[in-house]
Amino acid sequence: MAGGQGPRQKMINLMYLVFIAMLALNMSKEVLTAFGLIEESVAENNANLEVRNEASFAALAAKAQEQPKQYQEAAEAAAKVTEISEQFDSYIAGIKAEMMATVDPENQDDFQSQDKTDFLDTKFFQGDGLSADGKEFIQQMDAYRNGMIAALPENGYDDLKADIKDKFDTSDVPSVRSEPDSEKISWLNWRFEGFPLIASKTNLTQMQNEIKNAEADVLGQLLQGELIEIASMNNYTSIVNLEKGAFFNGENVKGEVVLGRYDDNMKPTKVVINGAEVPASQIQNGRVMLNFGAGAVGDKVIKGEMTFMENGTEVKIPIEQKYSVIGRPNSATISADKMNVVYRGVDNPMTISFAGVDPSKVSASAPGLSARGGSSYMMKPTGGAEVKINVTATLPDGSTSPDSKVFRIKDLPNPTGLISGEFDGVRKNRANLAISTVSAAFLDFDFDLTPTVTEFILKVQGQPGIKVSGNKLSPAAQSALQRAPQGSIVQIAQIKATVPGVRLKAVTPVSVELTD
Repeated sequence: MAGGQGPRQKMINLMYLVFIAMLALNMSKEVLTAFGLIEESVAENNANLEVRNEASFAALAAKAQEQPKQYQEAAEAAAKVTEISEQFDSYIAGIKAEMMATVDPENQDDFQSQDKTDFLDTKFFQGDGLSADGKEFIQQMDAYRNGMIAALPENGYDDLKADIKDKFDTSDVPSVRSEPDSEKISWLNWRFEGFPLIASKTNLTQMQNEIKNAEADVLGQLLQGELIEIASMNNYTSIVNLEKGAFFNGENVKGEVVLGRYDDNMKPTKVVINGAEVPASQIQNGRVMLNFGAGAVGDKVIKGEMTFMENGTEVKIPIEQKYSVIGRPNSATISADKMNVVYRGVDNPMTISFAGVDPSKVSASAPGLSARGGSSYMMKPTGGAEVKINVTATLPDGSTSPDSKVFRIKDLPNPTGLISGEFDGVRKNRANLAISTVSAAFLDFDFDLTPTVTEFILKVQGQPGIKVSGNKLSPAAQSALQRAPQGSIVQIAQIKATVPGVRLKAVTPVSVELTD
């Protein structure tokens, strides 16, 4: 819009229309169910790990009886590790039992109803700090971490100790994980505060999985040989594989929950993603690290394959994953609810858009509305008291999303009469007033409109008013001005003005004090 940048300008600038479609994955019922499925999968894996860990410990104890010189130290360390792991696992199981005791027994398997956050929020946190239970949780985790590290033999276990220290570190973390220098918050706040009950239960079950995996890693390394392989085969993690990376509000979340594992020994001979071979530097710990441009707005597919050698034969595993690219927001959307107004007969600039949708996929229609390119439109209303603007966006999946908004139509405000560009407290002598120009202007109005004065009436004290055509005093008006008393007030009234295509209301008069 034309005009300056004063307070009124800023307010008028808020009148244009901006539509936003929120493209964010909310905590829907499907997501709560997904958490429940993950928790069940991890819990089942934990049970399997516990059985295998018991078998590993029994095997190590048997080895210690058969070859005490070689295995006694390892067996003692294994016994201590198992004791510490069981203690911490039992403590977490107790918290989970307390948590689930707040759920109706008939709803234990109804994950969609387990969306409240208050149990752990109340148990772990108090004001801006941790409660007594929250501090105990940190103490239990610290005791587990330090006890595990202390239980391992002094030499040959540096990597395992570092891994345990890292996985069970309770140090404060950046509030924004992608910004290491951001404000630090408690690890417990970051891990548990504000999460739905089923998500917190899944989180605790995953911690138990990490405990059992750590125990398996320790037992495997202590026993070596075949038990190391057994332990590594149980280093599973749950993976949520969604149909795409973003969903529209109202869509069903589709995907699958599977168990997978990271194994640095599983090194592919070749990985191709979207037609390009992935460098060996991007294959880490059995994972292919992706790093490429997202592309234009819309639905995308990551396709490729991983090639392995098995018994001298190439085995190819396909890769396919959908994701959605959403337009990056570059401005805030601010609207004044009482300012949905357009002015009759003049061009009202507007911006019409749908967040995340290319402007070429957005169409808008209304009487008097015309497109100017991209998200820019011009509205020139005529008759009626309001106008409804209909907008339709074609989404990346081909579906359409309609919306509309109603704007009030108002006439232009009254222009203000001016004499030589002045309107308030004007003082002139007769000679200057006789040659002055009468004009009109929209004061404090941000549309670039200049009215043209077509006539006015000059009122001199003690004389009848003189009608003047145009915007300057006629000879008759100048003659009347010469007869005006010194110090009297001369009024320019009943000013008529026009703007192309617009019928203006009355122009406010202007008064002049004669100085001679």
